[in-house]
Amino acid sequence: MIKPVTGERAKVMKKKVKKFSAVKAVKANARERVGQPKAERVIEDKPRAERRKAKHKSTLEDILSSEE
Repeated sequence: MIKPVTGERAKVMKKKVKKFSAVKAVKANARERVGQPKAERVIEDKPRAERRKAKHKSTLEDILSSEE
């Protein structure tokens, strides 16, 4: 059962007039002609350790000791 709106609510409830937006009109026109754009591709981030470079170059002593 639907109750009718009465009293102050009936006076307050009005449809809001939307302002014309050129950007929205252009986008809607483009969607009609070309179609919807493709969905975004998610590019996964590399782990922080891989992104981050060493602060100091390894010394000759470290290189030689790791080879042995």
